[in-house]
Amino acid sequence: MASMDTCCVEIKFSDGSMLTIDCNAVEDAYDIWSCERSELDWLIYNNPLENAYHVLNGSVREYLKGNYEHRLMD
Repeated sequence: MASMDTCCVEIKFSDGSMLTIDCNAVEDAYDIWSCERSELDWLIYNNPLENAYHVLNGSVREYLKGNYEHRLMD
């Protein structure tokens, strides 16, 4: 679940444990541009599990690059 109040993605597992990803910290760590921020915001609010996947696997930059290049070709 994405929370606009905390700027975090929170994932609760079936065993009751929870993972919280601070979206601002991710943007700072990857030096996100404003045009990339909208792509990342879309992912956070529409598919928080995929967002968590990319953050945990270190593939945020690859996700953003793929989506940005794809939109340029459209």
